Amino acid sequence: MKKVLLWMAGVLLLSACMNNKGNDDKIQYSGNPIFEGWYADPEGIIYNDQYWIFPTYSDLYENQVKFDCFSSPDLINWTKHENILDTAEIKWAKIAMWAPGVIEKEGKYYFFFAANDIHSEDETGGIGVAVSDRPEGPYKDLIGKPLVNEIVHGAQPIDQFVFRENDSTYYMFYGGWGHCNVVLLHNDFTGLRPFPDGDIYKDITPEGYTEGPFMFKENGKYYFMWSEGGWGSPDYRVAYAIADNPLGPFERIGTILEQNPEVATSAGHHSVIHKPGSDDWYIVYHRRPLGDNHRDHRATCIEKMEFDENGYIKPVEITFKGVAANPL
Repeated sequence: MKKVLLWMAGVLLLSACMNNKGNDDKIQYSGNPIFEGWYADPEGIIYNDQYWIFPTYSDLYENQVKFDCFSSPDLINWTKHENILDTAEIKWAKIAMWAPGVIEKEGKYYFFFAANDIHSEDETGGIGVAVSDRPEGPYKDLIGKPLVNEIVHGAQPIDQFVFRENDSTYYMFYGGWGHCNVVLLHNDFTGLRPFPDGDIYKDITPEGYTEGPFMFKENGKYYFMWSEGGWGSPDYRVAYAIADNPLGPFERIGTILEQNPEVATSAGHHSVIHKPGSDDWYIVYHRRPLGDNHRDHRATCIEKMEFDENGYIKPVEITFKGVAANPL
């Protein structure tokens, strides 16, 4: 009788293992890259029960004059929305439109972007803003000129990210050339307003910063993230800091995203998506295929992002598998 019971227990265990394996086989994964085409600097966000990604169209600067975006109900199936904004609408932009940042307010969608790759204040360009009634556009120029055209504290006006502290406080972090500034936006996003101390621009550059700032808030702490290294270099990567205040100071904690010589290089310029009401966090980023040295061949990818018991971000492993389906 004892042998029979042991045999039955073994059969049940084997059956359970086989069923679990079957379930694993049925799980759908996004794969990486998550959609076709050369796209970089992805901004991920959730609108209207859809995941959205707004990336740079990666091409020669003279061709990089439009934006597409992508939406998905589950992180697996992506719909492409073409030409949501271009230089035909942004009259002051001529070349090099990149690094979109998006935010919704009172049923309107605001689309921030950099254009013209300016290297002095004698040139027209910098950070612009457009608006639409829908996430997928079409977007219209909001103010007819750059929102930020100045080079302040050594920061090229690019790579903006808008962080909503509350309905009356919107911070915009931005900057290239190894310098990061933060400004306060008017609540209608038509200009900048001073901080309580009278400053318009505050330099909050952390150690190692190159470009691509991003911020989120979790458990009362401000997680500030950025890209390090050259955007065309294999060692392009993402680092982060945690602070009690959105203005810092930001002390570098460590690298959380970087190349894997067996998967891809240049893993950087990211954003973060959190599924509301869950512990599901994702990091969306671009990387370069192995063996492809073309300057503009960058592809958008996604991975799970996790925290340890102390609230620190665990290093992210870059994969070809991507993430499992997660419908909203």
